[in-house]
Amino acid sequence: MKFLSLVATLTLLCALESTTCAAPPPPGQSRDVSKLYELHCSSCHGKNMEGGQTESMLDDTWKHGGDDASLARIIRDGFEQNGMPPWKQELNEAEIRAMVVLIREKGTQARMQKTEYVQPDENKVVESGGHQFRMKTVVKNLETPWSMAFLPDGRWLVTELPGRLRVVDKGELLERPVTGTPKVLAVGQGGLMEVALHPDYRKNGWIYLAYSDPGTNADRKDLGMTAIVRGRLKDNAWTDQQTIFKAPYALYRPGGVHFGCRLVFDNGYLYFSIGERGHMQDAQDLTRPNGKVHRIFDDGRVPADNPFAGHPDAFPTIWSYGNRNPQGLDLHPETGDLWEVEHGPRGGDELNLIEKGRNYGWPVITYGMNYDGRPITDLTSKPGLEQPVIHWTPSIAVCAIHFYRAEVFPKWRHNLLVTALAQQELRRLVIKDRKVVEQEILFKNAGRVRDVTEGPDGLIYVILNKPDQVCRLEPAS
Repeated sequence: MKFLSLVATLTLLCALESTTCAAPPPPGQSRDVSKLYELHCSSCHGKNMEGGQTESMLDDTWKHGGDDASLARIIRDGFEQNGMPPWKQELNEAEIRAMVVLIREKGTQARMQKTEYVQPDENKVVESGGHQFRMKTVVKNLETPWSMAFLPDGRWLVTELPGRLRVVDKGELLERPVTGTPKVLAVGQGGLMEVALHPDYRKNGWIYLAYSDPGTNADRKDLGMTAIVRGRLKDNAWTDQQTIFKAPYALYRPGGVHFGCRLVFDNGYLYFSIGERGHMQDAQDLTRPNGKVHRIFDDGRVPADNPFAGHPDAFPTIWSYGNRNPQGLDLHPETGDLWEVEHGPRGGDELNLIEKGRNYGWPVITYGMNYDGRPITDLTSKPGLEQPVIHWTPSIAVCAIHFYRAEVFPKWRHNLLVTALAQQELRRLVIKDRKVVEQEILFKNAGRVRDVTEGPDGLIYVILNKPDQVCRLEPAS
């Protein structure tokens, strides 16, 4: 596209109907931009922006600036030299922002359809990121696997979202799940999520589980909130359980979305994430735990130097807030920085550097829009709110992340591995000076990539959903 002719189409329509366009609706009454495009623009630009009476908008080539701000400016203020008057009298600012998101979605989808991506399998050697590897399936017959951890004796633990903790021994999945694990709210995205070992597991045997804890309101069967317990594994039974984090029942929310949750240990502390449970304003409410990253001691105590500890109107475990649905959390192995990824809505998935007491903006600012095509806000930045290090628009549906620490793939050492559910990708990000300087898709379309970590053997293990299995990246040589 050599010029943003979307505005031209809308302008022609407006000129035919009247000499001036009607005032735009207030932000709270914003319209579905997909329908606006279909109604007003598709006859000239094509159903999918592929062009018609005008040039395509899918090639990401623009004469007058192709960044988000430039596209929004041309839609808003027009370009009189090309006969395009301003469109700010018809679209409100939130709708203009959502139209930019729609253009980004269509352009990215078109480019991806023309690009060949690595799709590894056991019989195929592929090269990506400077290494040749195969992807071998190592565990099958799972039901929505979510997280995994490796025991020192060679066994593995795998969680299944419906509420089961499974053991893999000598490469074989034990038929019986671990007994005695907590009851979970297995609704939608809720269930048994993260499993992690205490850093001193060899000494204390503690295993941590994060799960959606069911509420007790008889009138609402779907009430729940993310909770964390620890226990020990003895003869395939869960024992010695201790509650590490549990919110008061009065704060539990209905619905089956946005529970988080990932666990990260750091020198006696435990960081964990909770999604905003589909109640977006809760992410800004310091009296509630959802929509936050938290910090506690690994035994559940609250550190006195937490940013809101001691504040009567704040939840004391909060470390950061304004986080939508964080499902990836890890520490940089060299700097100790805490990195997080969170699901945006339709667009606006984020990679964030999480720092003490910071507000990451949701839903006051976002690079995405509602799933139904209506805008959330026109703001992508605001003083006092943190910007993502990068964002993905359209959404790739980010999930787990892991900084690779081993030597088996030396060119990837200390790179950040990022999983993607909707786009079925494993990405490799190179981070220098707190900035992403390189990004690559290692493989695509093998399944929804839920979790990634490295095993004691230094190989990279991934959990896939659809198919539900654990796979391993192995060097080809």
